[in-house]
This record gives sequence, C-alpha cells and structure tokens, in this order.
Amino acid sequence: MNCRTLWLRVLRHRFGGVILFYLLFAAVALFTRLALLIKSWPDVTHVPWTLGATLLCGLGFDLVTASYAAIPLVLYLALAPRRWLAHRVNYYFLAAVFFVATYVLLFGAVAEWFFWDEFGARFNFIAVDYLVYTTEVIANIRESYPMPRIFFGLFSASTAVFFVLWKWGGLHRWLNRAAEAQMPVRPRWAAAAALLALPALATLALSNRMVPEFGNAYNQELAKNGLYSFAAEFRNNELRYDRFYEQLDNAQAFARARQLLTTTNTQFLSSNDADLTRLITHDGEVKRWNVMQITVESLSAKYLGVFGNEEKLTPHLDALARDGLLFTKLYATGNRTVRGMEALTLAVPPTPGQSIVKRPHNENLFTLGSVFRARGYDTKFIYGGYGYFDNMNYYFGHNGYDVLDRAQVPKEEITFANAWGACDEDSFRWAIKEADASYAKGKSFHHFIMTTSNHRPFTYPAGKIDLPSKTSGRRGGVKYTDYAIGQLIEQARTKPWFTNTIFVIVADHCAGSAGKTELPVKEYEIPMIIYNPQLVGAQRVEKLCSQIDVAPTILGLMNWTYQSRFWGKDVFSMPPEEERALIANYQKLGLLQRDRLQILKPVRQQSSYGRDSADAEFTPRPPDKNFLADTVAYYQTASHAFRHRLMGTLSGNASDELPPNSVTSAAPAPALPPPLGEKESAPRR
Repeated sequence: MNCRTLWLRVLRHRFGGVILFYLLFAAVALFTRLALLIKSWPDVTHVPWTLGATLLCGLGFDLVTASYAAIPLVLYLALAPRRWLAHRVNYYFLAAVFFVATYVLLFGAVAEWFFWDEFGARFNFIAVDYLVYTTEVIANIRESYPMPRIFFGLFSASTAVFFVLWKWGGLHRWLNRAAEAQMPVRPRWAAAAALLALPALATLALSNRMVPEFGNAYNQELAKNGLYSFAAEFRNNELRYDRFYEQLDNAQAFARARQLLTTTNTQFLSSNDADLTRLITHDGEVKRWNVMQITVESLSAKYLGVFGNEEKLTPHLDALARDGLLFTKLYATGNRTVRGMEALTLAVPPTPGQSIVKRPHNENLFTLGSVFRARGYDTKFIYGGYGYFDNMNYYFGHNGYDVLDRAQVPKEEITFANAWGACDEDSFRWAIKEADASYAKGKSFHHFIMTTSNHRPFTYPAGKIDLPSKTSGRRGGVKYTDYAIGQLIEQARTKPWFTNTIFVIVADHCAGSAGKTELPVKEYEIPMIIYNPQLVGAQRVEKLCSQIDVAPTILGLMNWTYQSRFWGKDVFSMPPEEERALIANYQKLGLLQRDRLQILKPVRQQSSYGRDSADAEFTPRPPDKNFLADTVAYYQTASHAFRHRLMGTLSGNASDELPPNSVTSAAPAPALPPPLGEKESAPRR
C-alpha cells in the first residue's frame, strides 16, 4: 500500500479530519520553529546532532499540543450522528472550523515571533501575566505594530494555507466522504478514546521541565511548543519552593541565612532561628535627607556611556554618574518590573513563580517605605500609568506608600501619553509638585517614581531629542528618559529642598534576559547612580551587589540605626569575600559570587557554573556544597518567610536611633550549619 492509497483511506474515516488537523498543526509549528531558529542563528548551538535533537523534541511537543487542541473536534465527531455529518450545514461548519484553526495557528506563530523578539523565549509566565491586563497590552500592541496590515497579512496567509489544505491536503474529500463511513457507536467511541489517550497520558507524564537543556538556552526554548508552554504556565503560575526546589532543614537554612546576613554592625534580636530581625547600627550624624528614587523601566547598563556605550544615548545620566556614586556591578534580581519593585522595596530574594507584588496576602510588609514612614516621612509611589496594572497600587498602598498614578492626575497635567502611561517628563513634574507640598509642610519625603517611556511602543513627545518617536525603538526610549531625568534634576536645582535631597536612579530590570546560558549573567547588569554632590561625593563603586542591597545602602548612607528584616546588606559594609548578587527568572534561581554561579531549578535540580576571568563565559563546573547551601538558604528562607507571614512591619523604627544596649533579647548569629549532603559533627545551639 503506497502513501497515497493510505492517505485516501484516512480521508474516508470519520476521524480522518483529526489526523489532517494534526498535520496542519505540526506544519505551522515547524514553520514557526524554523523561523525562530533562523532569527536566532548566531546564538544557537549548530552541532548537527543538537539541532536534530532540538527539532525532534520539538516535533514531539507539537504533536502532544495538537492532541490537546484537537479534543473538541474528537468529541464532536464522536457525538455527531451520521445524518448530521452528511448535512450541508455541518459541511460548511467544519470547513469554517478548519479556516479559523488555520488563522489562529498562524496568529500564534506571528505572536510568538514578536514575543521571541522581546524576550528570547517561547510563550511563558510573562505571556500569561499579560492576559490579566488586556487593556494596556492591547493598546501597547496597537501602538507598537501596524495591526491592520498584520491582520490583513494573516487573513491572506490563512486563505492561502486553507486553499492548499482544501485542494491538495484532502480537506474537501474528507468532508464529502467521512459521512459515508458506517461507524457504529461502540467502535466510534473506541477510536475517540484512542485519540484522547495521548493528551490524557501527556497530562500525567509530560512537562516542559523534561525538555533537555542542550547546553544552550536558545536550543532549549526552540524545542518547546509555544502554545503548550502558554497553557503550562497558565496552570502553574505559582511555584512553591518547598515542593519544587532543593532544601536544607528549615532551621539550618535560617541559621545559614543569619550567618550570611551578619555584618560588623548587626545584632540579631531573637534567638528564634526563623526570625531574621536584627538591629543595624551606624555611627556618625544621622541624616534626614529626602530620597527621590527614579526607577527606570528596562535600563540595561549597556546603554550608558559610562559603561562603554558609544551611541551618546545618555549624556545626562553619564554626567550625573561622573559627579555621584556610580555602582558598576549591580545586578537586577529578575526580568520584570514587579521583580525590581519587590527587590527595591522589600530587599528580598526573588521567590519562584509570581512576584510578591502580585501575590495575595502581601499587605503590611517590612519595606523601605515603612521605615521612612515610621520616621515621619511623606512616602509616595508615583507612576505615569494606571497603577492597577500588575497590582502596583494595591501593593504600594498597603506597604508604606501613598499612591499617585495617572488616574489621580487632572488631564491638563498630562501632556503626552501612550498605552503605558504619561511620559516621563509629566510624572517627574508630579513628583516635584509633591516634593514642594511636603517641604511646605516641613516634612521630609521619599518618592518611588516608576518611569514608563522606555517601553514599547517607545513613543514620547516630539522635538525633545534627536531621535524620532516610535521609529527609533529602544534607543529612542532610553535617550528620551535620559533627557527627562536631566530636566528633573535641573528643575529640582531651583527648589529649596534640593540641597537636602539625594536622587537614586536605578533600573527596574534589564532590557532583555535572553542568552545562551540558563541565566545569562551579563544581561542582568543594570546601573545605579546616587546623586547630589553637596551630600555624597563622586565615586565608582566596583563591588558586586544586588538590587536587594539598594534599600539598606540608602539607609546606611544616612547613618540610620534601625531594625531590619531585609535580606540585602549595605554595600559599603560588605567585605570583598561576601560580595554576591541574586539573579533569577520565574523558575530558575541563581546566586552569583565573583566567578561562580549556582542555579536552583525545578524539580529539585541544580546546576553549577564557573569562569576563569570576569570577561570569560560561564561553563559547567562541579558544584561546591557550601556555595549550593548558601544559595538554598537565601531562597528557601525568603519563600518560607513570606508564606508564614514573617516579613511584616516592625514597630521599633519610629526613633532616629535606638541604642544597642536597649536590646535585651539579642542573640548572636549561630555557627555556620553544614552544607548540603553533610551531617553536623555536634548538636547545633
């Protein structure tokens, strides 16, 4: 029996259309994978067996995903009586179903192309996250892309593919012949059960975590199916650390965390291992500086001239960096705005899955805002967009900040806006107005300002910079934000509160986190500048540090003595051997220290990397048990503390200084517990 004869027999079967759908799905998926492969050709591993394995693994996931997508068609064909299948209404209905399916599959392919362009990955947690905020996301898409032309192109392509499916694929033959097949109820349901067995078994046995790593994250992503990944992330949008990750005994994890958080000016306030509350003391005059923190959307370090960029995109930031504190080895904790907000306010390692900013029960936490508010500061979260996006308003409003967003500002105070919000100049003007109001009341202030302009669709007011709006992409977004920050500083110089205000300019996350390795370290580099020459001197801070260190570093610069539940540390109090950064995505949790990187991942897997110099690439290395245990301690304790409500606000921060001898329940940090895989030689205290 030749292939043609076999195919004609398939088309005469009642369920032959399901096989035809499988082929359509697999063809579109293969086309998508090859397009993404070509797009990422310089970054993928080109070894023939690796490419072959990538494509073969991808085919397997494509067929499994097709079996899920075909479930409604299988059930329809199992339930439909022969008389209905022969009816002309059914004929046109199934033809329309295949046309719509073709359009949806091609639409998904185009969406994946743009998603890959932005994130270097198949659909993942981020894509699911965006579903909640359809207004902003749809508006952003409409402003970023020529949607009428894209829709017309998709319709034309769908028509062409449908014609091929109809003419040469045999769709019309199946629609005409399937109704002629006599198929009693019992064999019909037996065939349906066989077709439904694949998705049922896949649900029990298959997972994206089974995709091989191939030694290259691009190859691993190419081996996935975007629609399958989307559904998997929709189902698993929270990852419980205790279920999926490597663990220490909980008491050991907290004891080790205490050791990691100990500095020369630290005094723990409880003998309870799970309580990381400690007194941080500083000598010298206590400063009551105003703190205006500008959190810049997607500002990778690579865009600044002081980091070697020669495009002259950031002349104002470069000037501020030369006259202020420039942190040259600061790393973002994640690749989403909510991750940056989490790190900058809570100073906590990123927990797997969803950010704390978006989780239930995230009220009354110990934040930088709560510390300032306890000292009588006006504290505000200022955002140019609508703060209900990503749960920002709720989070900040319940954790030590008043909220000012686009919805609360008169229309006349918005000179330019796009899908994400008012332009940065507008939100900076709102911040200055709020600072004036606080100064008039005789109150110090802390502002957390979140910018919007350095975000697709990269539109901004005309005539401000020499790069045209929208058509210049991220280069234009970066340069306009730099211009707006320059304007903010110039306006602030005219204010009486300027001489007592430090400006903290830091990115929320990097512009992209795609790379060959599981966690591409270089892509997590972000800038931070602390500026006011009258208050802090010019200095390049070369210490390796994390976003979770920003809050305690600010308080350290001001010589504050305070009770802390931060996991971060004052950068200036860290000796070289304790320098480290925490970097993660929603699944993989990393600890970086000099030339080694430890990664935790589901299900209780880990991988270790090292490099011979700062400029070399990380390569797999044997794990170091102590370093692995440190990594586990950071992430396990942070996840446990949030789940068990151990991150709440403290009442001991109301005074400017608490004398160390006033603490009666202090306990020293315990001795370092053993690393993973080893036993204690003596009972732990």
